[in-house]
Amino acid sequence: MGRTEERILKEKIIEKKLVKAIKEAGGIAPKLIRQGFDGMPDHIVLLPGGLMGYIEVKAPDKVPRPLQEARHRML
Repeated sequence: MGRTEERILKEKIIEKKLVKAIKEAGGIAPKLIRQGFDGMPDHIVLLPGGLMGYIEVKAPDKVPRPLQEARHRML
């Protein structure tokens, strides 16, 4: 397995744990479908009490790309 495949696998494991934890807290974390708008976060998180946020899932040794950081600031 190459580095890219390992990184994707790590991100998927993190993503599954995140979605599970949010569900256990009574919330949801639908994956954002971002056609034509690159750099958007991976998930919107909706929690009880009207709390919401956005989450970008990254493997432990990775950081957001500059476009992703710009979108995060925008949100």
